Amino acid sequence: MNFGSVDKIIDQLQQFVQNFDLFGLKEYWLYLDRRLFCRLEDVYRSTVNKLRTSLYRYYIINTVQRGNLEKTQEFFQKQALELQGQAEWRDWFILPFIPAPEQNPTFSPYFSRQWADTFLVSLHNFLSVLFQVLPQPVLLSFDAEVQKATSLTEENEQLRQLVFALQTESRDQRDRDEMVHHKLPVYVQNMDRLGDTELQASTSEPATSQSQQATTQSTNQPTNQRHKRIQDHEKERKELFSKPPSQTLEKKGEAAEVEPAAETSSDTPESPSSNNKSCGGESEGGGLSAEQPFIKLSQEEYGEHHSSIMHCRVDCSGRRVASLDVDGVIKVWSFNPIMQTKATIMSKSPLLSLEWATKPDRLLLLGSGVGTVRLYDTDAKKNLYEMNIDETHPRILSLACSPSGSSFVCSAAAVSRSGSSDSVPRLPFPVSGQLLLWDTKTVKQQLQFSLEPEPVAINCTAFNHNGNLLVTGAADGVIRLFDMQRYESAMSWRAHDGEVYSVEFSYDENTVFSIGEDGKFIQWNIHRCGVKQSEQVLPQDATGPFVLSGYSGYKQVQVPRGRLFAFDSEGQHVLTCSSTGGLVYRLTSGEQALDSVLSLGGHKAPVVTVDWCSAVDCGTCLTASMDGKIKLSTLLAQKS
Repeated sequence: MNFGSVDKIIDQLQQFVQNFDLFGLKEYWLYLDRRLFCRLEDVYRSTVNKLRTSLYRYYIINTVQRGNLEKTQEFFQKQALELQGQAEWRDWFILPFIPAPEQNPTFSPYFSRQWADTFLVSLHNFLSVLFQVLPQPVLLSFDAEVQKATSLTEENEQLRQLVFALQTESRDQRDRDEMVHHKLPVYVQNMDRLGDTELQASTSEPATSQSQQATTQSTNQPTNQRHKRIQDHEKERKELFSKPPSQTLEKKGEAAEVEPAAETSSDTPESPSSNNKSCGGESEGGGLSAEQPFIKLSQEEYGEHHSSIMHCRVDCSGRRVASLDVDGVIKVWSFNPIMQTKATIMSKSPLLSLEWATKPDRLLLLGSGVGTVRLYDTDAKKNLYEMNIDETHPRILSLACSPSGSSFVCSAAAVSRSGSSDSVPRLPFPVSGQLLLWDTKTVKQQLQFSLEPEPVAINCTAFNHNGNLLVTGAADGVIRLFDMQRYESAMSWRAHDGEVYSVEFSYDENTVFSIGEDGKFIQWNIHRCGVKQSEQVLPQDATGPFVLSGYSGYKQVQVPRGRLFAFDSEGQHVLTCSSTGGLVYRLTSGEQALDSVLSLGGHKAPVVTVDWCSAVDCGTCLTASMDGKIKLSTLLAQKS
């Protein structure tokens, strides 16, 4: 199964839909028909026709949702001759003339996220099976070979830099220990590579040359092992694709577990055994366990940041990521089909929060520490406007954009009484705060929410799928649920001892999950105020504050700012932080709220924020750490 090729096809079709390019959409589908679908037996023609019908409807719904009535009418004008004789399109010609088609019983199901997800999954699965049973088109094969060659070239360059770095590391280790940096020193990232004896040798003058020689020898060995594994993997890949389709998925999963992801120069190449151990979810016999819900296909690294990450978020379409570090540098980048930086934003004033807009999804909301929120266009690479929120509450702690795209919620807090920054633990008594609603079209404040029993800093905010409900977690340990149709508090309850760090709605939106300063992961019933569904205590490396210590007494502490947990596309699994990477749990209904199923690993410093981008069968877990590294672990869900 060629996931890369299938994902590219889906991505290309979605780009045509998002760009209202009807001509391109039709031509691309015609190309697929000529190159792929025409090879199928006649019995599959009805399936292809149904998928084409759904694709056209997907296009139409997008034009309506984004308010482009001209494109809606254009579709029916250009497609009238082709579609007017087809029964499944008979009712659709009145759609442009209905004032609110999303509320019409005939069309409302097509406006749901569930219908769109189901269609994309069906198309992805159909194409995946097609690539199994048909020989690959020459162009796609060529593209795959080019990508493989590029990947190997990049890995060779990374390994060369690794050899150079290790040869010089012992020589200047002592100089680094004597320096005091406000950023994370390089050696802290690699500290788990150094044993006590190596550390002593590198800091003693007579043993310097001997240490360099030993380091060079130890470097050559894993380099040779890595090249040998690449050759072995190529051999396995050839065997894999020569097997019958029924064996392909199982074998590919084993190959993916054996082959570790390419790391940058800051990571030591791992042996196959150590990689298997870090992936988790394996039986004692060494193979994948029968109940393993995911296979880790790959792990890549984004290393453009040079200080600890605060936020890392994927946009609504799953195409772009925005990441913010403690130095106020924002990177906007894509990872599919290749990892590429799209924009770099440097801020003179400190930044504390970010959020993607929902409509259009190219816009970023950036919250500062001086009472302003900027709206940034990631395509044009410029600020559209800057909003002055509140001078008395200058710290913009959290931003949440309504799914309708018409407004956003902004949490503004006063400066802490000690004047300390966000990089150190906060005081036991909460500071004052405001929760405001802003209109994104008029760029004006609509209202200020009432925060009972007293105005308090809101740390985290999240909307439900249609924007009718807003949940917030505050510094006083209280969770507040707001009715966004009446703009008033629906209920509130004390959830945690200490601050609430992160809140999210469950998949069915009947419950809310939260993580607090007390280290607890709790599920709350929103129909019965303050009633717990489940509760579990998590280790400190999952809840913060996060601590990174070095050999020379260097210590960095960071209070949670970004999302501490994220769900998969079906809401049955949750991703959390840990000191070595992300941890995936299965949600359970018993007293034990979480059941650990997979450790993603790969990090040398504590992970401080996570996100989970779910697109059809493959999902990408993002884990961002205190050394500025962001790992993208691609998981394949094993459907039962």
